[in-house]
Amino acid sequence: MYAVGLMIEQLSKNIQSETEFMKLSALIIIVITVLWVGEQMAVTKKLKHYATKRNFKKTPEPTGSKIQKIEGPIFVIQEHDATALHYDFRIEMDGVLKSWAIPKGISTNPGKKHLAIPTEDHPMDYAYFEGEIPAGNYGAGTVMVWDIGTYENLKEERHLSMEECYKKGRIELFLHGKKLHGGYALIKTGSGDSTRWLFLKMRDEYADKPIKGKTKSALTGRTMKQIGVIKKRQKKA
Repeated sequence: MYAVGLMIEQLSKNIQSETEFMKLSALIIIVITVLWVGEQMAVTKKLKHYATKRNFKKTPEPTGSKIQKIEGPIFVIQEHDATALHYDFRIEMDGVLKSWAIPKGISTNPGKKHLAIPTEDHPMDYAYFEGEIPAGNYGAGTVMVWDIGTYENLKEERHLSMEECYKKGRIELFLHGKKLHGGYALIKTGSGDSTRWLFLKMRDEYADKPIKGKTKSALTGRTMKQIGVIKKRQKKA
């Protein structure tokens, strides 16, 4: 899009008449439309794995069909009481939420390195999903938005995009969450079948700070138990 902007800027300098202006305007609309459609097709392709795992007639999870405009880039951490309790760490990247499951949860201690298991890409509106996934569905159990906010790519100063960091296997973020703040890293180790990611707190002024509201939703203030109870009541009504 940046390259397109530069091209349009150069062309606009040579406009001599209203007819030429109209032609340029039409060209701009066509280019933007083609790019937008291309981006949406790319996102749909990335979410194919997500969609094939779910029956949206039976689960309240977002389908990813709605375009969610969110000020970002955003991150979200969802506490998920499925087969085993874990935390899903998701970051906005290239139109989707790149996701990792962290079985041992979140720590502000830089000395603790927690295993982070990559999962399928999720749609952007999943960042606000909180509720009960019914039994019999993939990931059945209670989901709570444990923390949510925006992040900064700490490697942007070295001219590395998030996509490049992901490919290189080292992501460094500064989180501006409702609970978490400061630097966190995702580091890929090993290769082949032994490949794994590690999630850890980076050393800064926010290290080892206690987490406030640890057991409550960052969106609604509810506990996991309250979210589950509300869904059960709605089902009975």
